[in-house]
Amino acid sequence: MGGEQTVGLDQFKALIGVWTVESRKYSQERGQMTVEPIEGGGFLRVLDDMFFATTWIIGSDDSAGDCWCLYHDARGVRRAYRTSFADGVWKIWRDDPAFSQRFVGNIAGDGQAITAEWQSSADGSTWETDFDLTYNKVARPDA
Repeated sequence: MGGEQTVGLDQFKALIGVWTVESRKYSQERGQMTVEPIEGGGFLRVLDDMFFATTWIIGSDDSAGDCWCLYHDARGVRRAYRTSFADGVWKIWRDDPAFSQRFVGNIAGDGQAITAEWQSSADGSTWETDFDLTYNKVARPDA
């Protein structure tokens, strides 16, 4: 997977499928993430129930190739993030003066596992790890 550099939603093809989710920090929690194309491939939908029902809609800007995610969860939280997937690394981030966040997920060479963590910052320069996540693919999109 290394060396791949694509733009738009094509960069996320390796994520499509069903994944189990767990965390060392929250070892009692288990979840599932499903990544699937919707609207004829115009968007990707990510459904994740690790901590509470979460929906992400990923879309791209054709002129720039940049991707954005709209996030919503069962608590009523709504946020907009930037996202990218390149060289086996999935990144999600938002820069907010009061509460910045970033996610970095490293996908295994065989594409079957992702090790990741979420970090946050109250000042945009000092980052703290919130929690780790491990994803394991259990179903491919053609299964």
